[in-house]
Amino acid sequence: MSRVEHDFIGELELSDDVFYGVQTFRALNNFDITGEHLCDYPNFIYAYAKVKKAAALANCELKLLDQEKCDYICKACDEVLTGKYNDQFVVDMLQGGAGTSTNMNTNEVLANIGLTLMGHKKGEYQFLHPNDHLNLSQSTNDSYPTAIKLAIWADLADLYPAIAQLRDSFFAKAEEMKDVIKMGRTQLQDAVPMTLGQEFHAFGTMLDEDLERLKEASTQMLSVNMGGTAIGTGINAHPDYPKVVVKYLREITGEEIVSSPDLIAATPDCSGYVHVMGTLKRMAVKLSKTCNDLRLLGSGPRCGLNEVNLPKMQPGSSIMPGKVNPVIPEVVNQVCYHVIGADVAVNFAAEAGQLQLNVMEPAIAYEIFKSIKMLKQACVTLAEKCVDGITPNKDVCLNFVLGSIGIVTALNPYIGYENSASIAKEALVTGKRVRDIALERGLLTAEQIDELLTPENMLNPKLSAESRAHFAKK
Repeated sequence: MSRVEHDFIGELELSDDVFYGVQTFRALNNFDITGEHLCDYPNFIYAYAKVKKAAALANCELKLLDQEKCDYICKACDEVLTGKYNDQFVVDMLQGGAGTSTNMNTNEVLANIGLTLMGHKKGEYQFLHPNDHLNLSQSTNDSYPTAIKLAIWADLADLYPAIAQLRDSFFAKAEEMKDVIKMGRTQLQDAVPMTLGQEFHAFGTMLDEDLERLKEASTQMLSVNMGGTAIGTGINAHPDYPKVVVKYLREITGEEIVSSPDLIAATPDCSGYVHVMGTLKRMAVKLSKTCNDLRLLGSGPRCGLNEVNLPKMQPGSSIMPGKVNPVIPEVVNQVCYHVIGADVAVNFAAEAGQLQLNVMEPAIAYEIFKSIKMLKQACVTLAEKCVDGITPNKDVCLNFVLGSIGIVTALNPYIGYENSASIAKEALVTGKRVRDIALERGLLTAEQIDELLTPENMLNPKLSAESRAHFAKK
């Protein structure tokens, strides 16, 4: 069975199985770009349904919409919020028209759900119209960014537990390896000793910081421009509509949503998205750095650092038997590269706004939604398939410390910089250990050297005048 719908361009025949209408059908044919559609980002669908429900309730309170239509719009929105109509949201995530196709996809689906609940046929819009009723007191230019912001807020809420899981995995591993001494490195050169526990705790701390920064940035998603309609002047909307619709948005979402103080400024302004995307990029940069470190620490097994064992996930080569690659950190690196690139795209799209509207918001929404989705999966994957299974190579770590020239730094406060530099030079030339050279030169006794070079003292060096005096007396 089919039905015929029309818009001002003309008529089209649609299958009666679909709940979307003529304008969605045109967009479906016009924008075959990414292969990803609204239904791939359900929080976006649900956010838009909440926006439409709030709009209907506000219009009803202001006597612009009769109670019966309001009730059926609200029922249709509640039906969409169950998820069973997700497959009707078919428009490509990237689209021309500043999001109009997404708005009309939503309006048409909700109208046709409402019509069926009322006992009418799909397309009998004289009883419930996508534009006249579902879009009442609205424009794409205020409903679309409001839905994007609420969806980003919800997506970020889904991301936070994944970040916390990875953070806690690093902290747990840090506790396991708190006594494993190793050499720290700066510029890929031997530096001074530390523990694997300290190193992994730092990885967790960086994520903890990112989690807090994301929560701070996300609050900008709660300032919306509903009621601004086309360009922020509020044309076709009741003067009280902005405050009333925001009141209902707060009730429906349970969030502290506020109306932007200047709706004309808010309509083209995409700086809130830039801030959120920039914070996601910040996290991606640090997470990628962490993955680089994991790959270096696990390099080998014979000719690399080999300080930790990463879990063996799969054979690493089609030609080299026995090779196992760090595939989990590698894939997370690639996610991070995508997020860093997405930040560039969002910046360009935000800058491209002209005059009273930014038509590039579909690109902004797509890049942010996709980045959050990928980062969420990346954090869980890295935690469960890599970090949780890491084990230390204690002997390798200790031998690096004992054989390092860098440990001469621990002697520096007691024998002076010149003596320390001379010992380091001889150690480089001869391959001798720092301990042995210092002992040969009579700069310190074997007891003093052993005390200074114990793991505890190298990690907590005694730099006080009292400690120097202690060694001078010896």
